[in-house]
Amino acid sequence: MVTPSDVTSAPAAKPPQHAGATGSDLPRIVPRRHIGRWATAVAALLVFAMVLNSVVRNQAFQWAVVGRYFTTAAVLDGLLLTLWLTGAVMALGFLLGTALAVMRLSGNPVLRTLSWGYVWIFRSTPLLVQLLFWFNIGALYPTLGLGVPFGPQFVTVKTVNLLGPALTAVIGLTLHEAAYAAEVVRGGILSVDSGQTEAAQALGLNRRRTLRRVVVPQAMRSIVPTAGNMLIGTLKGTSIVSVLAVHDLLYSVQLIYNQTYQVIPLLMVATLWYIAVTSVLGVGQYYVERYYARGGSRPLPPTPAQRLRGRLSAVRARLGAATAVDARPAIGGDR
Repeated sequence: MVTPSDVTSAPAAKPPQHAGATGSDLPRIVPRRHIGRWATAVAALLVFAMVLNSVVRNQAFQWAVVGRYFTTAAVLDGLLLTLWLTGAVMALGFLLGTALAVMRLSGNPVLRTLSWGYVWIFRSTPLLVQLLFWFNIGALYPTLGLGVPFGPQFVTVKTVNLLGPALTAVIGLTLHEAAYAAEVVRGGILSVDSGQTEAAQALGLNRRRTLRRVVVPQAMRSIVPTAGNMLIGTLKGTSIVSVLAVHDLLYSVQLIYNQTYQVIPLLMVATLWYIAVTSVLGVGQYYVERYYARGGSRPLPPTPAQRLRGRLSAVRARLGAATAVDARPAIGGDR
């Protein structure tokens, strides 16, 4: 016989759990543990720490000497000449390369052939060979003239002292850069859908205006990343002009360590300057790419500054929420 006390003391049966139950009854979702990923990260950090320790504590680098020569007048003058060479070569190279790309896409077979031949020759010849060729142009052409082909010449110039080391470097680097810039620009123009050109022609735009107003702005989305890499490559490639005794950054450093015999620290000075300048150019390339990527089908990722502001806002929101939670019991106790 069951008494009322037995009924009240019996534990209440739990209701059956349904598939749509919510709250604490649902099983907790545990994220997958990436053991290999964490192990690889730890190993990479360990190797980086070992390399950094070997660089910082190695007395052969002579960091005091590096700091002493890092901002000397000779090094800064060489750095300015390197930056000037880079800017001049990139501007002239892409100007000539754009003309070559337009010639390559032209309907004129003569222009197409000349453009293809230029790119073929200058891409097939090493840059050092080209620079030495232009530096010794006087041995091949003692005089340069302007006149009628296979006829009389109206103006002649002696080439013995015509091209100095700096001018030779600009000419050689520009002609070499134009061959690669032509392919970069041509690839960017071909990346634009042909329907854009057809739409511009339907609106009555001529070929030149279509190229300038419609095709080139859209082609910049493909041109800028490669052009940025070429800019950084040109900055580092200017060091080859040291063989012509051009006082760029590397040659200025070489002049110093030929007198002091401190080769390693002076090379570190040039290395640190190259790293600093290329880092600044990389940041500029990032924002230029974002500018020309506007209007694309994919949304732009946030910039580092935007990510930092977002994280700071999230931290402020959490602090505000925590402050509000801590303040509630105190207000209730006063009442």
